[in-house]
Amino acid sequence: MNSISRAQIKRGLRVRIVLKKDQNTGQLTEGIVQDLLTKSPTHPHGIKVRLENGMVGRVKELIAQTKDTF
Repeated sequence: MNSISRAQIKRGLRVRIVLKKDQNTGQLTEGIVQDLLTKSPTHPHGIKVRLENGMVGRVKELIAQTKDTF
């Protein structure tokens, strides 16, 4: 189970996600969160987000804090 909760993810956060097409390989894609798509506080496969570049996937790693938390 993925231990990253929805509360840990904010707009502007740099994350690594797994895209639907990459679920078999586990290849990660890095980007900045634009929208949180999963409504529940947790999800066994990761919180689904949309990145600023439009890609949608489930968060596997948090990379950096948002600008407003510094």
